[in-house]
Amino acid sequence: MMNGLQAVPTWDAFFDHPRSTILGLLSALYSLGSICSLPFVPVVTDRLGRRWAIVFGSVVMIIGAALQTASQDFAMFVIARFLLGFGIPFAIVAASSMIGELAYPKERARMGSLFNASWFIGAIVAAGVTLGTFQMPTNWGWRIPSILQVVPSVLQITFIWLLPESPRWLISRGRGDEAFAILVKYHAEGDATSEFVKLEYAEIEKTLELEREQQTQQQKQQGSWRAFVLAPGMRKRLLICSFLGLATQWSGNGLTSYFLARILDNVGIHDDRTKNLINLAMTCWGFVNGTGLALTMPKLPRRTAYLACTVSLTLIFTGWTVASARYAETGSQGASRAVIAFIFLYSPAYNMAYNALTYTFLVELFPFHARAKGIAVFQWWGRAAGFFNQFVNPIGIANAGWKYYISYCIFLLFEIVFVYFLFPETSNRSLEELAFLFEGEKVQAEQQKRIDDEVHDSRAPPMAERASDKESALHVDDGKQL
Repeated sequence: MMNGLQAVPTWDAFFDHPRSTILGLLSALYSLGSICSLPFVPVVTDRLGRRWAIVFGSVVMIIGAALQTASQDFAMFVIARFLLGFGIPFAIVAASSMIGELAYPKERARMGSLFNASWFIGAIVAAGVTLGTFQMPTNWGWRIPSILQVVPSVLQITFIWLLPESPRWLISRGRGDEAFAILVKYHAEGDATSEFVKLEYAEIEKTLELEREQQTQQQKQQGSWRAFVLAPGMRKRLLICSFLGLATQWSGNGLTSYFLARILDNVGIHDDRTKNLINLAMTCWGFVNGTGLALTMPKLPRRTAYLACTVSLTLIFTGWTVASARYAETGSQGASRAVIAFIFLYSPAYNMAYNALTYTFLVELFPFHARAKGIAVFQWWGRAAGFFNQFVNPIGIANAGWKYYISYCIFLLFEIVFVYFLFPETSNRSLEELAFLFEGEKVQAEQQKRIDDEVHDSRAPPMAERASDKESALHVDDGKQL
């Protein structure tokens, strides 16, 4: 959205041609809104459930989009961006958790990857709309794209009630019969006698039981958030998710996501139509390769995928920097075209892991009781890095030009080292198998013993005797696999 609006002349004129610090502030307030909301996201997501958290975030975003459309001055636009940023983490954290917890185990990784790849659908619409409206002589050239931001939130509020709640959240709230009904409907095609579902339910129930015991002991000693930070296994998870939050924003993607128009200015492309066409083409290309990679990368080991991603990004961004330097020194059109080529090559390199696997990996990394908190911490670091980038990038581009890109090259080298030494392997294992990834063999053995006892004793609950009385158990017999 912000990429497209910068190439809309009426928007540029209405806000008195924002550049450098002012442009950075306009973009950064979105991330600041997210930073301010994140302390509340785990509370809403864990207490009210995944669906209600999505609804809450969507309502806030509708208010923000309406305010942006009606903006009469700089202050109104800034507040609108803040509200849009405030609402989005509720939807992202809850939706990514819900997809991972609800999906059929075999398809979980692919579903999580497609969740993040779907970002490009909205990005294509935003780029296409601004391309269609940028020549309008009135302020509707930027107000129309602004009001269309309400559409995704309205769709979420409308259709969220057609989806079941997370079975793991239901079990954690003592609503095991509803959870079992959902697992039967979506994971066994209505077969209430399925041994697979009984085992799956037993794994979830006993793992959550052991998680609660571990969590209760730590909370008695240290308190909820303090225990979350001080537990050795959680510290490792927090280090990794904090790094991911920084890496997904400090790998150079913030430049093309928010300041493509200014980058193109630096390589001699000044025509607004050309900028919008490049923005749309790049977004469509991102959707194509992002979707393809979301369907294929989950098959690879996570460490292999992330190492391939970080190495590729380092090489491509280094080439981008060299081509930009060449253009700055000689004005070569070949160098200008090379920058465009590197920008397009950057997209699949970034998407192969940072887009395709990040939420899949985070859902695998954290156990249920810490999942919302963990993804919220990832979001916090990502939004903080985004705020810094969106505020600093236009200043750096304006004052240092291509030399500013060197800082990204250095950070990308650090990413390779971090991934190689600290990333665990999480592929081809269930969420319950990964729940105690860093807690040691003793806890893992206790978990397996409880699951085995549960399955042996056949204590997984039967279907509710009157399924029609349970909202989540309606039409169980004719359900299909998710």
